[in-house]
Amino acid sequence: MTWNGWLQIALMFALVIATARPLGIYMAAVFEGRSTLLERALGPLEGRFYALSGIDPKREQDWLTYTIALLAFNAAGFVLLYAILRLQHLLPLNPQGFDPMSPHLAFNTAASFVSNTNWQSYGGESTLSYFSQMAGLTVQNFVSAATGFAVAIAIARAFARSSGSTLGNFWVDLTRATLYVLLPLSVLLALGLVALEMPQNLSAYIDASTLEGAKQTLAQGPVASQVAIKQLGTNGGGFFNVNAAHPYENPNAWTNLLQNWAIFSLSLALAVTFGRMIGREREGWALLSVMVLFLAVGAAVAYWAEASGNPLMHAMGIAGPNMEGKEVRFGPALSTVWAVFTTGASNGSVNAMHNSFMPLGGLVPLALMQIGEVVPGGVGSGLYGIVVLAILAMFVAGLMVGRTPEYLGKKLEARDVKMAVLAILVMPLFILGFSAVSAVLPVALAGLANPGARGLTEILYAYASASGNNGSAFAGLTANAPWWNTTLGIAMLACRFGIIVPVMAIAGSLVAKPKLAPSAGTFPTDGLLFVGLLAGVIVILSGLEYFPALALGPIVEHFQMLAGKTF
Repeated sequence: MTWNGWLQIALMFALVIATARPLGIYMAAVFEGRSTLLERALGPLEGRFYALSGIDPKREQDWLTYTIALLAFNAAGFVLLYAILRLQHLLPLNPQGFDPMSPHLAFNTAASFVSNTNWQSYGGESTLSYFSQMAGLTVQNFVSAATGFAVAIAIARAFARSSGSTLGNFWVDLTRATLYVLLPLSVLLALGLVALEMPQNLSAYIDASTLEGAKQTLAQGPVASQVAIKQLGTNGGGFFNVNAAHPYENPNAWTNLLQNWAIFSLSLALAVTFGRMIGREREGWALLSVMVLFLAVGAAVAYWAEASGNPLMHAMGIAGPNMEGKEVRFGPALSTVWAVFTTGASNGSVNAMHNSFMPLGGLVPLALMQIGEVVPGGVGSGLYGIVVLAILAMFVAGLMVGRTPEYLGKKLEARDVKMAVLAILVMPLFILGFSAVSAVLPVALAGLANPGARGLTEILYAYASASGNNGSAFAGLTANAPWWNTTLGIAMLACRFGIIVPVMAIAGSLVAKPKLAPSAGTFPTDGLLFVGLLAGVIVILSGLEYFPALALGPIVEHFQMLAGKTF
């Protein structure tokens, strides 16, 4: 570990925290319907969208109607994307003449991008046409992120309103998230990335001759525009197979910095938006503090593990940090902070191979995904995920003092807590359930590259990535097979929408309740005591759910490594 490495990590955190408040204030204005500079320019276009689609923007929906609209929209997006992937050989903008995807790979990819996961069981530059990349994947990068925005804003309204019956209009929230937040930021970021030498074209691939006289194919394409929305929307994935380790997708330290900022920026800012919308900005900062706390601890542990290096290499006289699977341009510090940001933010892009991390270094991104969409989670999903956990934390606090729990002026009743528990249990059900079956099923084990504890970690990581709608790959697992593509796709859809439905039910229950003024017995939820309580509840719940599996995977591998065992 070096001071320079710690300084680079601290700079990343400082940059995203510094922009959280201005972005959060702007987004609160957007979703509250207040006038903004962009609304004056884009308002007529927004109105035209509503007129063409027959939507009355002033007509609000109750929680059930809002949820049905959300599910129907995403189901239609799934069908359309699946069709594009299966028919890409018949569609335009395919200069490489790529064949259609297989049925199981198309199912996995459609589920992945509709659920904001962007898990990729394929190499983008060798599988997908430009049309599939732009009309298929890019569209879902926008609208899947906007779907997360919509749910987060709906639950913010549930706390902001008193004795209400509606949570807004899904179609309006979807449109405003895309038009006023994701699109303008993506355009600005894409222009910045192009200026920093990231490609953006529709050219055919180029054949080049190396100094040794060999032939090398240089992939081209609309890289910058894809990268911009994949990071801002916490979609992840990559235009190229090796993702942000590719010099086209991440040319230099400045693009690395910008992409790290983009991964985090909107998820953290939404905590401020939440606080502004409920009229208590300090409450939003309390939630943001918990998010940053977990990320900071994760970054410290991962950097320590990678900077300490491999003791087996040290015994051979080879000193230094663990550089296997890392870009020399970025080194252990920037590789580990990216790994923490991308798994904590449910993003999934990578600039290093996580399967090359030390056992405890690989444990950190795995644990962050298993904790779920709260640290800070994906765009929107991180906010509603941590609000669900805050409800459980306040239920625990109520049990300790013998008082009916409440949060942000809303009484928490049995139905609210049951829905919160249901939302929390969805992910471990699919992560641990599918992992247990895959650990003994021959057709699944055929895809593993490593035996023993490392192989179990590969299985756990794959299902944690899919269920957490993260999309990063541990590597070492050949996932492009019917078993893996199908089960991972099921996990993506179930854990995305299986969490959204109970969250919306909670929102529908809360919005109907009167908003109570704080009293002498009200537990304060904007200070260090609440931050500690919420963090403690997250640690306890995650430990109960996942520690036995982690103990059999990366933890036992660490001790085997210390004993001289390799895989």
